[in-house]
Amino acid sequence: DRQTDRQTDRQTDRQTDDSYKIQVYKLEKELARLKSQISQQRYGLVWLDVPEGFEQESENRIPILEEVPERAIHNTDGKPCHILIEGDNYHALTCLNYTHRGRVDVIYIDPPYNTGSDGFTYRDRRFLKEKPDGTPVPKDHPLRHSYWLSFMSKRLELAKNLLSDRGVIFISIDDNEQANLKLLCDQIFGEENFVAQVIWERAFAPVNLKKHFSESHDYIVCYCKQIDNLVCNGLPRNNESDDRYSNPDNDSRGPWTSGDLSVGPAVASKIYEIVTPSGRKVLPPSGYCWRLDKKTFDQYIADNRIWFGEDGSNVPRIKRFLSEVKQGITPMTIWKYAEVGHSQDATKRLKDLFDGKACFDYPKPVGLIKRCLQLYSNEDSTILDFFAGSGTTLHATMKLNEEDGGSRQCILVQLDENGICENVTYERNRRVIQGYTNSKGEAVPGLGNSLKYYRTAFVGKNPPRRALDSDRLELACKAGNLLALAENTLFEIERTEAFQIFTDAADPQNVTAIYFLEDIDRLEEFQARVEALAEQAGKVAVYIFSWDDGAIYDSMFDACRNVEVKSIPQPILEIYQTLQ
Repeated sequence: DRQTDRQTDRQTDRQTDDSYKIQVYKLEKELARLKSQISQQRYGLVWLDVPEGFEQESENRIPILEEVPERAIHNTDGKPCHILIEGDNYHALTCLNYTHRGRVDVIYIDPPYNTGSDGFTYRDRRFLKEKPDGTPVPKDHPLRHSYWLSFMSKRLELAKNLLSDRGVIFISIDDNEQANLKLLCDQIFGEENFVAQVIWERAFAPVNLKKHFSESHDYIVCYCKQIDNLVCNGLPRNNESDDRYSNPDNDSRGPWTSGDLSVGPAVASKIYEIVTPSGRKVLPPSGYCWRLDKKTFDQYIADNRIWFGEDGSNVPRIKRFLSEVKQGITPMTIWKYAEVGHSQDATKRLKDLFDGKACFDYPKPVGLIKRCLQLYSNEDSTILDFFAGSGTTLHATMKLNEEDGGSRQCILVQLDENGICENVTYERNRRVIQGYTNSKGEAVPGLGNSLKYYRTAFVGKNPPRRALDSDRLELACKAGNLLALAENTLFEIERTEAFQIFTDAADPQNVTAIYFLEDIDRLEEFQARVEALAEQAGKVAVYIFSWDDGAIYDSMFDACRNVEVKSIPQPILEIYQTLQ
């Protein structure tokens, strides 16, 4: 018996020893990974990148969008149709990377400030069994900043892809993460693309209970996609003539002036020889380089945005059009509450929208976000807010459109935690669109516009990188809303067992037709339907299921001059695969 006991003890000791060795091995690997991260990052922000967990379904399937038709608001007033997506913004941004890559001019977000009491929750993948819903992050949590940075970095990387060449992103923040956010954005957008850090005076009265200072401001950090392409409209002011602008080459875009093409200090990749129309060869001055890389310069040439002088022999300069450059007052980096509103006023106005009920903590004022849009959006820009909250960004977009006759389209993304998306984000903007009765019993007319409501959903049984044929077939059958969103034809007018047709309510001449079956038995019927539409439509985007690039269908609609043929589902998967 003693011998048996000794053997059992030795076996237990070996198992314990093996368990310790496994734990030590895992710790050594983690330490090596962290050392590698630090050694690769000579200067900048370094943190423990904690893997973020999601529901098993969303981790192992392909994201799509599904419409919630009962929440659609359809007006025939010719105003834009806006988008509200309910779901985790990580999955929504993944979908938007297919539908809107490079198409968004202004992003505004108001993310969690990570104050320790604002409800910021992070799902640490390593503890999903113990804490499947994540854990609220208190102020003294050892991974508090790492959780927040891991959370934000993934979403900002996805958001960067959505910005147009002239696009900007505004991020509201306070002192808890302002310094970290600035360094994070330097990494993601590039330090050279920092635009400004605005101080917003959010409070108009001190809180006397504060021990040291009563904080009266928040920050709005602003970065852009490419600083050389950024154009600030300035703040509105009376139209004035500007003698600096003329039109010596009768450019259809109107009066322009020219600016230096060279800039210092020199960057090797932007030093190249330019041949003027007269044959003269030009290099940037010593110690300088061109503002544009060669590819962008060639695009500017094709667009007639480079001026070589009337005889074509001068040093090249960039044409800057009066219609595009800022014509208003240059904005300052301190925004007073008297100009853009304050927190207390925003709360009061939101309560007024909801019959005097408090439904959301710390909403942003409409005037604050409207200023962001005034500075960097065009009248037809696409706007995005993927921390939509109470939906102020859409309200501000519709308000600005009403004031200047614009047709800006806004996309909101909001998780429906505690019913916020449905009961606050959606309901607020439904009332703004359709009109409402305020807390005083007064009727407030609606602004019009239309709205589509979507939810993130998932198809297939494998993630994009490991998608099987069965996953591709299911994706093709259920990708209709993604494709309609990509083409901005949001209203389905026909659906059969083989195909579906969408159109743009504001522009019925814009049509999207989708043949989603592998079986080609109904393809001839689909072709006839598309040809009939093409006779009346101005543009028809045709998507046809194909196992490859769909080139075999390119000649199918040669008789129709306004039809563009594309394939599904492979292009969707290819975009998604680059994000994993």
